[in-house]
Amino acid sequence: MDTLLLMLVCGGGYLIAYHTYGRFLAKKIFKLTADAPVPSVQLNDGIDYVPTKKAIIFGHHYTSIAGTGPIVGPAIGIIWGWLPAILWVTIGCIFMGAVHDFGALVVSMRNQGKSISEVAAKYINPRVRFIFFAVVFLSLLIVIAIFGVVIAAVFTTFPTAVIPVWLQIPIAVALGFAVYKKTASVPLATAIAVLAMYICIGIGSLLPVKIGTLFGIPNTGLWVIILLIYTWFASTLPVTTLLQPRDYINAWQLFIAMTLLVAGTVAASLSAQGLDLVAPAINRSLPPGTPPIWPFMFIIIACGAISGFHSLVASGTSPKQVAKEPDSLFVGYGSMLLEGALAVRVIICVGAGIGMALKLDNGTILTGQAAWHHQYSSWMGAKGLPDKIAPVVTGAANMMKAFGLPEAVGITLMGVFIASFAGTTLDTSVRIQRYVISELANDLRIKWLTNRWTATTVAVLTAAALAFATGAAGKGAMKLWPLFGNANQLLATLALLVITLYLKRKGGLKFLVTAIPCLIMLVITNWAMVRNEMNFIAMDNPVDKWLLVIIGAGIFVLALWMTVEAVIVFRVRPGATGSFRDSEVSI
Repeated sequence: MDTLLLMLVCGGGYLIAYHTYGRFLAKKIFKLTADAPVPSVQLNDGIDYVPTKKAIIFGHHYTSIAGTGPIVGPAIGIIWGWLPAILWVTIGCIFMGAVHDFGALVVSMRNQGKSISEVAAKYINPRVRFIFFAVVFLSLLIVIAIFGVVIAAVFTTFPTAVIPVWLQIPIAVALGFAVYKKTASVPLATAIAVLAMYICIGIGSLLPVKIGTLFGIPNTGLWVIILLIYTWFASTLPVTTLLQPRDYINAWQLFIAMTLLVAGTVAASLSAQGLDLVAPAINRSLPPGTPPIWPFMFIIIACGAISGFHSLVASGTSPKQVAKEPDSLFVGYGSMLLEGALAVRVIICVGAGIGMALKLDNGTILTGQAAWHHQYSSWMGAKGLPDKIAPVVTGAANMMKAFGLPEAVGITLMGVFIASFAGTTLDTSVRIQRYVISELANDLRIKWLTNRWTATTVAVLTAAALAFATGAAGKGAMKLWPLFGNANQLLATLALLVITLYLKRKGGLKFLVTAIPCLIMLVITNWAMVRNEMNFIAMDNPVDKWLLVIIGAGIFVLALWMTVEAVIVFRVRPGATGSFRDSEVSI
């Protein structure tokens, strides 16, 4: 299939979906109204609850949910073929992922911007608050600890990205100050900030930064320490000081990167060499160690299709900043569609761009199907992060070179892009973990743990404990990483379950828009969890084996427990005594 046509069809599908199904959800299912009370206005504290312009909160929300997920997931998942990967990130995104994100955002906004675990306690029963808290806390703990290592790996692989990524911080602070304190023009301030960011990328390409070992701590461990210290400060500051403006300018970095990839696709497609999909539509010659497509592709390709982490952002930072209900369509549904569009471009990079030229260590250059099969000659999921993102960077640089962008510049741009997105996810994750800890402490009446400094300290220290549990390299979270994909998609299932119960309370058959995706994800995630448990039991290392088996089984049992509780509540007629409370009253 022509690569350019594939990109246009998928992009057009997302646009049509936004203006049809998205608007249907907004008007008929959730009935958004501009005059409805929203937590950003009602609870405005200038720190976490701040009414924000739609374009700015879109930038924050999008970069927070994206991270490296829509890059790494499709880059691995294409091993089963480009066709199933494309179908999952289009159909799954439109009818499952975007509905999940949008629904979680609206339900949280109608419940004082509370987390999904608190909302679950309201629509199911108080017991599930602790079940959900356990799953959410563990998921965020792994994300925070692992993303420190991810960013460290990106800095090591792309040393030219270090200076641009860190200089984004003062640029973001200056942007926030100009817009909120000096009431500067948002378009002008944005243009200056983005220009400054790209100047920094130019500086970084000339001044690569590498750090070695200090006090016996290797560079990955040092970066993890530095990043966790940074996130403590970033997560306690008002959102308008750093988090929001940094995410906003990173969103512009994404828009520019996606524009360059579109231009590269067009230029390469029209060139003499052409841009053919060299990856097989369906790969029937899988390398040894590759798990079966059912159910594992749906777990590995999460961001870009559906991801439980998104429900944490949609019920964490974003509902506290959306200025009016109708904005949530653009922020919740629209940002997920854009993430799907990014995943499509990644699939094109690794499925077609890599075929333009793949340079081996010995200097040999492979092209066409030979290049793709060499890159995917072994199970990509077992490789380290640099190997997983290498085909994306190579393919993107090849395509951008088609319109004259030097390969070295393209590689630097992609390195900064990946590191920046990982950084925004890390910032947001620590802040959300702080919310979750504070809410639970408030429920348990542990007053000293409800303030943002103490809760953030607990969030950072627990992540540090996990990161350094196996040594100074800071890679302890890698022990639990095999659980994350399943836990993440299980979280999406549980979030859909909560939204379904909310819609069930409204009467009629509205709940089907989330109930059907929920049932599909329930089957897939439980299937994958059982298969993973079998794989863990077969491991040789007894410590790793029982750690994963016990924690995985615990998550599995908690999720089943919550599902049973939800089914019991679901069967109660709306309005029956003790079954529900009105959705807009305080929790």
